[in-house]
Parts: sequence; C-alpha cells; structure tokens
Amino acid sequence: MENARGVLLLSHVGFSFMEDLVGTVAARGLRSCVLSSLPEPQHQESRPGALADLADDVRVTDGHVLTERDVEEHLDRLAAAGVRVLCCLTVWEGYRHLMALANARLGVPDLDEKQVLGLRDKLTLRNRLADAGLSRGRASALTPETLAAHRDGDGRYFVKPVSGIASFGTFPLTTGTTWADVERIAAEAHADTVYASAFTTGRRPEPGVDFLVEDYVPGQEFSFEVVVVDGEPYVVAVHEKCEVTETAGTVLENACVSPPTSLTREETAAGIHWVTDVLDVLGLRWGCFHVEARHAPSGWDLIEVNPRVGGSLISPSVAALTGGPGLLDLWLDSLLTAHRPAGFRETLEDLSYDADGTARSGNATFFRVFFADPGTIRAVGLNDDLPLRPVVSHVLLKPGDVVESSSREVFLGQVLWCMDRADREAVLPELLPASERAIEIVYGTERA
Repeated sequence: MENARGVLLLSHVGFSFMEDLVGTVAARGLRSCVLSSLPEPQHQESRPGALADLADDVRVTDGHVLTERDVEEHLDRLAAAGVRVLCCLTVWEGYRHLMALANARLGVPDLDEKQVLGLRDKLTLRNRLADAGLSRGRASALTPETLAAHRDGDGRYFVKPVSGIASFGTFPLTTGTTWADVERIAAEAHADTVYASAFTTGRRPEPGVDFLVEDYVPGQEFSFEVVVVDGEPYVVAVHEKCEVTETAGTVLENACVSPPTSLTREETAAGIHWVTDVLDVLGLRWGCFHVEARHAPSGWDLIEVNPRVGGSLISPSVAALTGGPGLLDLWLDSLLTAHRPAGFRETLEDLSYDADGTARSGNATFFRVFFADPGTIRAVGLNDDLPLRPVVSHVLLKPGDVVESSSREVFLGQVLWCMDRADREAVLPELLPASERAIEIVYGTERA
C-alpha cells in the first residue's frame, strides 16, 4: 500500500451518503478511507460489515460521535500504513469542522474551523448579514421572556435551533406556542443518538439545545448550489422548493424543481448577485454550499448557509441537469484540484449559471421526498404507474419498521425525474400530482 493515494471520508453512525461518496472516490482511481462513528444499536451488526465491503479502509470508533482526536489518530494511522491522504470530505454537517481541521493538516485549501462554526451559529449569522444589509430580519436568543414577547406581538416569527440539522425543531411561532413545547423538542434532540451532536453550538458547557427566534422570512423558497474556488463562486444549480409544509414541530421540504419555474431570468440574476455578496461578506473563499433563501417582491433574503451539499436528491439532480457530474463530484474535484484549479474552473464555468441568470443546461429536474408518519409499516414500494419513468428512486424504510412521533423529519424515500427543459411545461402539470403516489405505503393497525 506504500504511497497509495486516498480520500478520508467521515461517516456519522455508519451512513452519510457513504455509497455515493465511495463511488465518487473510486471513479477517480483513489482509495476510500472511511472513519465512522459507532452506528446505532440496530445497525451495529450489519453496517460496519457493509462499509468494509464498500470501502478500501474502514475504522469504526467506540462512540456515536467522531472527535478531533479520532480524526488526528486516524490520519496518523493512514500515514503509517503508507496511504497519502489527498483530502477529507464529509456531508454530515456536524463533522464539517472536523473536515476543515483535517484539510488544514493536509494542506488543502478549505474553510477553517472558525468559519464552519460561524455558519452553524444561525443567531450570529442572521444578525451579521442584517448589519451588512443582506437580510431584512433579525434574530434573538429564545428564552421564556423573548418567546412571550414575540408570541404576543404583532409580527410573524420563526423558531429554530441556533445550530441544527434536518429541519429538526424548526417551526413558525404561533399564539399557542409555549416554553414547554420548546423544552419537549430540546429533550427529543438531546436524546436522539443520530442528531444530538449536531445541536452543539459552543454557547454552553453542558450538552443541550439553544434556540433562536427570528423575523419570519416571507416568499417562495429556493436553494442555490454553489462551489467556491479561490474566492470565485459558481452557481451550478438553483432549485425551487415547490412544496414546503410547515408543521408544529418541523418544516418538511416535499418537492423541488430545477431550474425554477416561478423566477424570471432577471430575478435569478439578482439571486446569484445576492448569494455572491453573502459569500463575500462572510469571507467564504473555498467550499461547497447549499444556500437556502426566499424570494418575495421585496427581494431575496436568507434562510441559512449550509457549508456542504444539500441533502436528499440535490446532488443527483445536479448530475441530471449537467448530464455529467453531480454536486458530490464537483465538491471532491474542487478539493483535489485546489492547488492548481485552472482546469477545474473551466469545467465549472461551462456548467454554471451566467451572471445574467441564464442556465447552461437544457435539462430540467423534479424530485419529491417522502416522509413517514408515526406507525408500523406493513408494506411499502414504488408505484410503476407514473406518467414519466424516474431516473433515481430510493425507498429507505421497509415493512416492519416502526416510526416514532418526532420533531424531526423521518425520510421514507425519494424519487427524481429528468426531462428536457423545453418539454417541462407540458410534463410537469401531470407529473406533479401523480408523483405524490410514487411511493405507496401501508401502515399497520397499531400506530406509534
């Protein structure tokens, strides 16, 4: 193995897009070196073996959360084994600072740890952008006093964890919201093996969840998929969230279409310019970003800046749009070429939106994400009777699985379609309602 070249992949509890990431690394003729935290009890027998079959090198730690020491020791171990690690990559946002630390040690240009933690502190970030004139909203720490003051006021407000993931505990503030509701969601987050560590903000010495309350951001929701190379941002896709459901405990993002259907080219151009200004103010010169925003007649405003690829089918959607690389491919290539990025920048220029809001691709995509209700699943599967064949379909749960009631989204599955952009106006009106039954599920009589 002497002088073998590889990529360090950080996995949370055995998952985190490992199949996709290992395939992306292998396609470049590189070794995939997986460092994973301990899976949940129900996966501890099966998942380490599955990772061993998948990757070239696998190490699973004794804890459910990776630490800086785990990463440092594994890099030492790989170096001693003769593996030349070229870069580190993870899609788990809770480990994004560990990826930054690893890349700093490896000499790979990336965000630094402080920048990552700053992006994950949504309270400070909101007010920083408001000070810069890039957000019309402001945020405050949520306490029993600020909750009561905002709840009893005349404005519209939104509650979310200061640092969170997967829309866990994000919801619009209503006159019926109580501090007990917030404490219940915080307790769920703290007790969740998978998600608990993602809520750490550094604001408190003991484990816990801090919440913020912010001015409600109006408008239709979008996401910008951005790769930044040496200070130059490239918007490779814009997704419109054509269905978003706000519930009492979370926000479910049900369906996305790209390019957007409700934006003019000029509005898209204004969004690209706004995103560029946001990244510039924050000093984000390297990385892959999933920038969530809303557009209203008053202009563009921020939901959050995620220092990673978007979840669900965002990366495969980008691959379908480009007819080639997905977002994971582009993020990995940005790291592998960071010291000599000229050729990669040409690739990005060919794929990305023009500054005037023009999309380069002649393709369009639509995908739907399915969330499970509480209960025991009796049967689940794909529906073959659809107006357009999917290009990607995943069913993530199986008969016998029990879904508990929770304040975080529980993924059931996801399905992606691709079409010529010129045909979209004819295809989408039929596909949109039909797609709601793309995954069929039957629950048992006993509900959780």
